[in-house]
Amino acid sequence: MLACSWSVTTLAPYLSNKRYGTGFCCKATDLQSHANGDQDNDIKKKKKKVVIVGSGWAGLGAAHHLCNRGFDVTVLEGSPEDVGIRGYWYPHRNIFSLVDELRIKPFTNWIKSAQYSGGGLEVEFPIFQDLPQLPTPLGTLYYSQFARLPLFDRLTSLPLLAAVVDFDNTDTAWRKYDSITARELFKQFGCSERLYRDVFGPLLQVGLFAPAEQCSAAATLGMLVYILSHQKDFDMVWCRGTVKEKIFEPWIDFMRTKGCEILEGRRVTDFSFNEETSCISEVICGSELYNADAVILAVGISRLQELIKNSAVLRTREEFLKVLNLASIDVVTVKLRLDRKVKIPNASNVCSGFDDSFGWTLFDLNIIHDEHNDDPVTVLQADFYHSNEFLPLKDEDIVAKVMSYLSKCIKDFESASMVDKEIGRFPQSLTHFFPGSYKHMMRGATSFSNVFMAGDWIINRHGSWSQEKSYVTGLEAANRVVDYLEEGSFAKIIPVEEDEPHIEALRNLNRRFNEFRDQIPLSNFFLQ
Repeated sequence: MLACSWSVTTLAPYLSNKRYGTGFCCKATDLQSHANGDQDNDIKKKKKKVVIVGSGWAGLGAAHHLCNRGFDVTVLEGSPEDVGIRGYWYPHRNIFSLVDELRIKPFTNWIKSAQYSGGGLEVEFPIFQDLPQLPTPLGTLYYSQFARLPLFDRLTSLPLLAAVVDFDNTDTAWRKYDSITARELFKQFGCSERLYRDVFGPLLQVGLFAPAEQCSAAATLGMLVYILSHQKDFDMVWCRGTVKEKIFEPWIDFMRTKGCEILEGRRVTDFSFNEETSCISEVICGSELYNADAVILAVGISRLQELIKNSAVLRTREEFLKVLNLASIDVVTVKLRLDRKVKIPNASNVCSGFDDSFGWTLFDLNIIHDEHNDDPVTVLQADFYHSNEFLPLKDEDIVAKVMSYLSKCIKDFESASMVDKEIGRFPQSLTHFFPGSYKHMMRGATSFSNVFMAGDWIINRHGSWSQEKSYVTGLEAANRVVDYLEEGSFAKIIPVEEDEPHIEALRNLNRRFNEFRDQIPLSNFFLQ
């Protein structure tokens, strides 16, 4: 199991000042349990009730810690969807620690990956941790096996290191870079047209789920810093089945043994606000009421927007109204069984060059999923991000497009036919980190003293990305509940690995330069 590192200093950014005597935070009034609750006349001994809305990585992460600390936890809106980035990067240390704690083995070994364009194979990525470690970003650049991209084009990626050094995940850095697009960022730092078109652009389309000209430069740098800070950080494992089957179901079973109540089919419609305490006192699901001493909202942007529009309580607060300015991205997943075996050189692939409006991934499920390991025919999955144009199509039209795209990547698909299909449509299901979105995103604490937020779109300073960030913000939300209710102990969150010495030295030098520049008269006069 991975070692944990934590301290009060680590916890401070997302805790209130309540425990440390420097501030005031009101407590929710004691409320009667929902159904089947323990009726204990001794209020002091009664378990504090926490209601969590959302059951993805963020919601379950919060529930896991709180039920382990003796809270009465109810999770509403269960049955999470398995969409988004499917791989788990090397730095996902908190998730890897969790599965060790649960004593499950849901992941494959480290797997090589590749990237295709309309012209065929562009680059193959090895397992970087198996190779001699070079200072970042030299290892990633040197060991990646580019099939067609000239060396000069590859070298034009090096000036981008200046932006990576300048981006330190602070609020200042996010605001500085969030106003420009990823395409503008690459142009500003001298990236070649071909490197952008065939490598960086496609990677962003599957990493941030949208074309680079629609992605925030700050989010781009946030992701790049996370997966490229060390040579091995780009390595990934995959779930050996669906995440629901291999991780969430055993995880939920474990939490239920701890008394956690996870309810599917309960859709939140509003909240009750207690004027005396200025807190949310109940979560409303139609005709059912769930009393709460604390509430964690761990849902995606589109679901929260729906809640805000329908809630007389949430729409009274400015930070929730700002969420209505955010946007989400459509996803279409296509699982196909073919009539023959087609050799796919790498189990995980990023594909592009067929339409600039979307990016997609290709997975060989015969290699990744246990249930298909011995299948005599190829079973694959293709996920399409920013798939607005796919959503209204009939299934057979989607399959025809996918088979056409596959044959352009790997010629052997031309002789194969589909014998079975499974198509999933997930409108508005992923976060769109568009330029200017940062100022509308929420932080972990809200103006309701007992309501906390979690999810991959919530602002925090941990530095993680994707599933790991969702899970970490869930733990952070749990810590805020512990702090607010003054019960239990804090979750131990493993920090992101420190920068390599040369990057840290460059960051310190850059920080001193910025401090010096800020002292120059009129330094902030011109548009930055």
